[in-house]
Amino acid sequence: MTSLDILENFEENCCVMRYTTAGQLWNIISPREFVDFSYTVGYKEGLLSCGISLDWDEKRPEFVRGYNHPCGWFCVPLKDNPNQSLLTGYIQTDLRGMIPQSAVDTAMASTLTNFYGDLRKALL
Repeated sequence: MTSLDILENFEENCCVMRYTTAGQLWNIISPREFVDFSYTVGYKEGLLSCGISLDWDEKRPEFVRGYNHPCGWFCVPLKDNPNQSLLTGYIQTDLRGMIPQSAVDTAMASTLTNFYGDLRKALL
């Protein structure tokens, strides 16, 4: 992820956000942007966040607009060690555009690995 902007706030836990990703595989996969509705609430002493992409009129020509089907993230403390949490994500992303499936598979795997690695570094 290269940027994250809140485009519209509805309530304390509810917003529309736009985030972008860099090009992948030497720009075989162009940079993408996603515009998602997001709702986050407390859940069992942790957090539950769910979202879905929206049709948003403002499009930037340097990005291909991707689409996230309904998705969710759960972050709950571990029972054995409440100082640590378990993060579970359910995502189904459509990168859109003309991309060979093998390139999508490779890019998604490395992107998710980098995401979790960057998240871990940020939290330590």
